[in-house]
Amino acid sequence: MKTVFIASPEGQNGRNVVAAGVTAALTTRYATATFRPIVCHKDMFTKQLITLGSVDQNFEQSRVLCPNRASDDHEAARGDISRAWENFTAQTQPDAVVITGQDHRSAFDPESFILDLEIAADVQAPVFLAICCIPRTPRQVRLTIDSCVKNTLKRGCSVAGVFVTGLDIEDSEKAQGLRDVLADLEYPHWVIPAHSCKTSEDIPGALEAFASAASTDEVLEALDKSFATPTTPFAFQARLLTTAANNKKTVVLPEGEEDRIIQAADYLLERDIADLIIVGNHDEILQRAQALGLNNLHNAQFQAMDDEKVLEPMIAKLVELRGHKGMTEEKARATLSDPSYFGTMLVVLGQADGLVSGSVNSTANTVRPALQVIKAKPGQSLVSGAFLMCFDDHVAVFADCAINLNPNADQLAQIALQSAQTARAFGIEPRVGMLSYSTLGSGSGPDVDLVSEATDKLSQLDPDLAVVGPIQFDAAWSPQVARTKARGSDVAGHVNVFVFPSLSAGNIGYKAVQRSSGALAIGPVLQGLNKPVNDLSRGATVDDIINTIALTAVYAQQD
Repeated sequence: MKTVFIASPEGQNGRNVVAAGVTAALTTRYATATFRPIVCHKDMFTKQLITLGSVDQNFEQSRVLCPNRASDDHEAARGDISRAWENFTAQTQPDAVVITGQDHRSAFDPESFILDLEIAADVQAPVFLAICCIPRTPRQVRLTIDSCVKNTLKRGCSVAGVFVTGLDIEDSEKAQGLRDVLADLEYPHWVIPAHSCKTSEDIPGALEAFASAASTDEVLEALDKSFATPTTPFAFQARLLTTAANNKKTVVLPEGEEDRIIQAADYLLERDIADLIIVGNHDEILQRAQALGLNNLHNAQFQAMDDEKVLEPMIAKLVELRGHKGMTEEKARATLSDPSYFGTMLVVLGQADGLVSGSVNSTANTVRPALQVIKAKPGQSLVSGAFLMCFDDHVAVFADCAINLNPNADQLAQIALQSAQTARAFGIEPRVGMLSYSTLGSGSGPDVDLVSEATDKLSQLDPDLAVVGPIQFDAAWSPQVARTKARGSDVAGHVNVFVFPSLSAGNIGYKAVQRSSGALAIGPVLQGLNKPVNDLSRGATVDDIINTIALTAVYAQQD
């Protein structure tokens, strides 16, 4: 699908002409739709864009938020828009989409243009900049373009081209001045004559003005390139929820009486993301949901822990699985009074596809039942814990940050292989860095030897896997550092699966990066289990829980 975002620091004075002209140009070759992330519900111009396009859509499908709501909370706006974008493209199935940024507002929001660029990154669209020349000299126009280009690139977007709008065609001196200052601009650029473009009566003249300066072939050629496609946290979260909803799985939530759990459950049930089994008393949980203003929890399945119809087969199965460890019916019944064990057995019995716990219970309470009764997949010698780290423009995997204290070389190689498989499960082509305090022989010692041996073993396990090690974090992360420290390695500087040599290093590393960079950490994903069981931090937010449940549902789709 071909996309382009029309972004303007003013949101007026020719931006509409550009949006209409680009839509008309794309429609000559593609089934083209219109998407307006932030626009007033009374807007009429969006309806003109829909008419110019060639996809069956309506105004409500194309619009997400009103400007006031977006201005109040940019973070929430990006989340809402990213999820709406996933739904929009699934519903309309266009070949091309023109996404038009915010309109001019009397109330000044200095961050509105930046928000547009962030949204462009979230929907992975290259940007056409529309810069008005009416209030500016040619030199001021160029300075404005350079500033807008810089901000666009800073947000991880690509610049597809620049439209300078609002030219008075009678002003030959200004026209020449614009040609002079734009002569060395590295991006395709056009100077568009001034023309009103608000009503249906304005459209023919606006399209004529646009076409006089920017031919259809030129516009299409500017978009017929490969552009960088950043994966922002909002884009990743939206895709995670969409992927989960496309093939719904059942996730059990043992901590059903925790407010954050039922708030997250309500959100997912409202959007039909996953089927949920909530462990606890049906009436008490719904009563608490009502007090919290939640309206969708009745769509969950509730499972009381004293239900003998469920307990009898559960006890029998637990005795079967753990009888060799001295498990009796009496001990099994006592064990199943623990919600984590009870929920895990629902997965074992096939009533749920995965489990999420840990908002109240410790990691050990979540992991121990899974290790004892779900167990590792055939061929897997261990279970490890990875975090999906969502940075401004990409997603990386950090492991092991949760389970294995001091893995040996074989275990470290297994952790790396599991982490690469996790990356693939979420659409990331893995490039593995085996981390150490040494880069490719720059240092020596037992710890370096361990990572060197693990790297060799990993290459034997998967000869086609892109891997580098031992390598320091900076050389794994930064292409500039890699050119100095790891010459000749195509993986160094581009690593997206970071394998730490110990649990201490991994846990410190992910938390240091999360807190200092603002990266979104999703997980831990427990890797290597027969069924997905994922742990929550006891400090998890509602959003963290939503993400982890969706992640668990997606992981269950891999079985």
